[in-house]
Amino acid sequence: MRRPLSILFVLFALIAASANGEPATTQKGSAMRYSEIPEGAYSVVAEVRAKPGKERELREATLRLVAQVRAEPNNLVYFLHEDREAPGHFVFYEIFVSQADFEAHNATPHVQSWFARLPELADGGVKVVRMEILGNRTDVRR
Repeated sequence: MRRPLSILFVLFALIAASANGEPATTQKGSAMRYSEIPEGAYSVVAEVRAKPGKERELREATLRLVAQVRAEPNNLVYFLHEDREAPGHFVFYEIFVSQADFEAHNATPHVQSWFARLPELADGGVKVVRMEILGNRTDVRR
């Protein structure tokens, strides 16, 4: 069963976690504070679903992206999630400095290689919601 609110649930969970000012830990173990993410940063929530029987293959192909994307110069946040109740349903939460940085990310060889495998592994394409970071100015107090 497809749950259209799943993307919003993930987004709200991430927003709630960042509201308390706790640092997020990056792949390399350094801490990043959410207040360091610039107002207007380009964020994305995307989802892809595996074809029946292709869950493991899509998971493996997708997990390979995490370290590579986090190493991209203007990637600020990159999380890959898998729905516990629907294995093979993956949701990405990504933040880049700008839209141009996101577009450059999509043009990298590792992402292009992943896109090329989707016809064999995914049930349809990637659904993307493009967003802008709001309310993250340092002079804004909640």
